Amino acid sequence: MKTLTLDESIFLTAILILEDGAYGVAIRRKVLETAGKSVSYGTLYSHLDQLFRKGYVTKSFGKPSAERGGRRKIYYRVNPGRPPIASEIARGSRARVYPRTELMVAI
Repeated sequence: MKTLTLDESIFLTAILILEDGAYGVAIRRKVLETAGKSVSYGTLYSHLDQLFRKGYVTKSFGKPSAERGGRRKIYYRVNPGRPPIASEIARGSRARVYPRTELMVAI
């Protein structure tokens, strides 16, 4: 069974809420809005990378824009073949949260 840290589950939930508009800045804002948690961009992208490596999300690149200096946005989506915990979060069911520094969410 794959597990998510509490922070990863917060980021995954933000991605689910944002749907097609889930990119770094928007995810960071949604996390602040929904969980009241302010995170640095380094922390944000570290957790997004973990979610990608664990198979919970996929990422794709948008078109380069002049206002971003020709850089592309990286968009995140919940993986269609996602592990069960993502399905549970998507359905809004409750998962168990263990109250410790390294919080884990498991089914």
